[in-house]
Amino acid sequence: MKTTRKLRTLLAAAAVLSALPVTAALAQKNEQKKDMPKKDMSKMHMPKTPKQMEPYDLTGYWVSIVDENWRFRMVTPPKGDFEGIFITPKAKKIANEWDPEADKKNGLACKAYGGAAIMQVPTRIHISWMGEDKLKFEFDAGRQTRVAYFHDAPGKAPAPGWQGVTKAQWEMRGTSPSFGAAHPVPIALKTITTKMRPGYIRKNGVPYSANAKVTEYYDLLPGPDGIRYLVVKTIVNDPEYLTQPYVTSSNFKKIPAKSGWDPRPCTVK
Repeated sequence: MKTTRKLRTLLAAAAVLSALPVTAALAQKNEQKKDMPKKDMSKMHMPKTPKQMEPYDLTGYWVSIVDENWRFRMVTPPKGDFEGIFITPKAKKIANEWDPEADKKNGLACKAYGGAAIMQVPTRIHISWMGEDKLKFEFDAGRQTRVAYFHDAPGKAPAPGWQGVTKAQWEMRGTSPSFGAAHPVPIALKTITTKMRPGYIRKNGVPYSANAKVTEYYDLLPGPDGIRYLVVKTIVNDPEYLTQPYVTSSNFKKIPAKSGWDPRPCTVK
C-alpha cells in the first residue's frame, strides 16, 4: 500500500511539473495580448455611406439619345396634341388654352423643364456627388439643377422649385458576403420627386400639378467599345391632371468631360 501511495504522489508531482511550462506559456501569451493594439469594433460595424454603397458609377457627363417620341421631344408639338398622355378634362382645358407668349411674359418659360419632364428634354447631364449622401444633377437644357438626398434635406423646407425635392435610395436585392449574409445588395438608384412648381409634361402645355409625384429608376448598361449607357425610367403620378401614370424611358450615353456642354436658358417653344 505504501508503495502505491508513493507512486501516486510521484505521478501527481510529475503532472504538476509538466503543466508548469504550459501555464507559463499561456500566461505569457495573455500578457502579449494585453500589449497588442485593440481593434476599433465601432469602425468595423460602421454602416456604409450611400456613396460607398453605390453599385455603379453614375458620375460624369451624359447626353440624351432621342430614339423614341422624336416628334414630341425634338420639336414642340401643336396645341391639342396629347397623344400617349391620358389626361383629365381639367387638364385638357388647360392644355387647349396654352399660350407660350404669356408664359414667356410671366417668367414661366421653364414650365416644360420641371422635374416631371426634364429627362425627356434633349439635354446633357452632369452627375456628381456632394459629400457622402447627396447626388447632384445638372442639366444644360434650361440650366436646371436637382439635388437628390439619401437622407432628409437639412433646414426648413424650401419653396417649391421647378425640380422640387428629391429623395434617393439604392434599390436592394439578394445578399452578398461583402455586405454580410443578412444584408441585401444595392442594385440601382431610385428617386422620388415631389413639391414641384406646376409645369408641363409636354412642351405644348399638357400640365402637371403641384401635387404630382415623379418616381425614377436609373440603370447603367454596358455597350460596345467600352461605351456606357444610362436608362432612366420616369413615372409621373398626378390624380389632378392624369387619369393614369405617365411612363417614359429616357436614354443617355456617357461622354468625355464637358464635351458639348452648353448651358442655355429655357424656351417656350
